[in-house]
Amino acid sequence: HPLHVYLSLVRFISAELTRGYFLEHNEAKYTERRERVYTCLRIPKELEKLMMFGFFLCLDVFLYVFTLLPLRVLLALIRLLTLPCCGLSGSRILQPAQVCDVLKGFIMVLCYFMMHYVDYSMMYHLIRGQSVIKLYIIYNMLEVADRLFSSFGQDILDALYWTATEPKERKRAHIGVIPHFFMAVLYVFLHAILIMVQATTLNVAFNSHNKSLLTIMMSNNFVEIKGSVFKKFEKNNLFQMSNSDIKERFTNYTLLLIVCLRNMEQFSWNPDHLWVLFPDVCMVIASEIAVDVVKHAFITKFNDITADVYSEYRASLAFDLVSSRQKNAYTDYSDSVSRRMGFIPLPLALLLIRVVTSSVKIQGSLSIVCVVLFYLGMITLKVLNSIVLLGKSCMYVKEANMEEKLFQNPPSAAPSRGSSRTHRTKHTREPSAEEGMSASVTTQPTQRDECPAPQIPTSESDQFLTTPDESEEKSLIQVDTELKHGAPKKDLLEIDRFTICGNRID
Repeated sequence: HPLHVYLSLVRFISAELTRGYFLEHNEAKYTERRERVYTCLRIPKELEKLMMFGFFLCLDVFLYVFTLLPLRVLLALIRLLTLPCCGLSGSRILQPAQVCDVLKGFIMVLCYFMMHYVDYSMMYHLIRGQSVIKLYIIYNMLEVADRLFSSFGQDILDALYWTATEPKERKRAHIGVIPHFFMAVLYVFLHAILIMVQATTLNVAFNSHNKSLLTIMMSNNFVEIKGSVFKKFEKNNLFQMSNSDIKERFTNYTLLLIVCLRNMEQFSWNPDHLWVLFPDVCMVIASEIAVDVVKHAFITKFNDITADVYSEYRASLAFDLVSSRQKNAYTDYSDSVSRRMGFIPLPLALLLIRVVTSSVKIQGSLSIVCVVLFYLGMITLKVLNSIVLLGKSCMYVKEANMEEKLFQNPPSAAPSRGSSRTHRTKHTREPSAEEGMSASVTTQPTQRDECPAPQIPTSESDQFLTTPDESEEKSLIQVDTELKHGAPKKDLLEIDRFTICGNRID
C-alpha cells in the first residue's frame, strides 16, 4: 500500500539520520592508524637527524684528504728518509696505516697530473651543444655509472691496501703491488672524469636560458619516489637507502660548490653573480630534501617500520667511528665510511682540487699567506668536527647499549672459500664501559700476530632488525625450511652500501 511504502521510507530515512557506531569496538585498528600518522609526522625530524649526522661524517672524511692525509704522508716519508740514521725499531719499515697513507698520497699526486690533460672548457662546450633530452639521458647514465664505479672502486682500493700490507711470510696469492697500484690510479682517474662530466652537465643546466634542463633533472628526483615507495623494504634495505641518500646529498652539495666556483670564475668573482645562482641552488637543495622526506615517509608507512629505526641507523654509523679508535681496529674510518655509504672521497677531492687550482690564481706573497691561513682553517674545522663527532658517537653508542661490543676481538681467522662460516672469538677480560670508552678512543691500534677478518660485532639493540613479527612467524617458518641451506640473514652492522639484502640494493 502507498501508506506502508511511505512509512517504510520514513523509517529508513530516520534510521539513516539517527544510526550510530562506536569506534572503540575496533580500538586496535584506529590506534594503529593514528600511530601511522604520528610516524609520518616524526619521519622528517628523525630522518634529518640521521642525514645531518651522516653529512658531517662524510665531511670529516672529505676534509681528512685535504688536511691530515698530507701530513701523515709527510711523516711517513720523513720516517723513510731518516731510517738509515735511526735504524729499524721493529719488524716493519712502515706501519700498515702509514703504507696505506703513502699509497693514497701517490695516487692523488699521479691522478692530479693526469687531470691536467683533461680540458674542462672543451668538455663544457661539447656538452652544451647537445639537446636537452640527450643530456637528461646522459645524466641518468652517469648516476648509474657512479654507483657501479663506487662499488668496484672500493674493492680495488681495499685489494691494494691489503696486498701492500699483507704479512710476507704468507703464501703469495696476488698479482703484485704494482699492478694493483696502477689499477687504483686508473680507477680514481676515470671516476674523477665521470664526476667532472656530472658537474659539467649540472653547470650547463644552470646556465641554460629557460632552465628546462634543470627542471627536468630535478624532476628525476620525483621519479625516484615512484621507483621506491611501492616496493617491499626491510629495515636492512632501508638502511642501505639511507646511506645512499646521505652520500648522494653530500655529493650533490659538492657538485653545486664546483658549479658555483666555475661560474664565479667566468664572471671575474663578481659577488652579484652569486645571488643570481642562489635561487637555483636553493631550489635544487629543497627538491632533494623534499624527495627524501616523502620517500622515507611512505616507505616506512607501507612497510610498518617505526621512526625509531633511524636512531638505530645513527648508532650503527657512530659505532663505525668509535670502533676505528680501538686497539683492535682493522680499518681506517674513511675506508669504513666508503664501504658503508658508498662514498669514496679520493675522486671527488681530486676533482675539487683540479677545479680550485684552475679557477684561483695564486700570485704574490699575500696570496700565499691567504692559502696558508685557509689551510690552517681547514685543519681547525677538521679537528673540531672530529671532536664533536666522536663525542656524539660515544653518546649514541651508549644510548644503544653497544659499548660492550667495542671490546670484543674480531675472529682470529677468516673462513675459507666453500666452507661453512664458523666464528670463533677469543674470551678476554672486558673493561668497564666508562673507562673503556674514555681510554680506547685515543689509543693507537696494537699490532696483532694474526690478521683478523673484517667482521663487526652486533648489538642486542639490532636483533629486532632481523626478527619476524608475530603475524609473519608462520610464513617465515615455512620459508626457513625451504632456505635452510642458504646464507644466514645479515645483521645491521654487517650491511654496507653494496650488500644484497632481500630483493633490492637501493
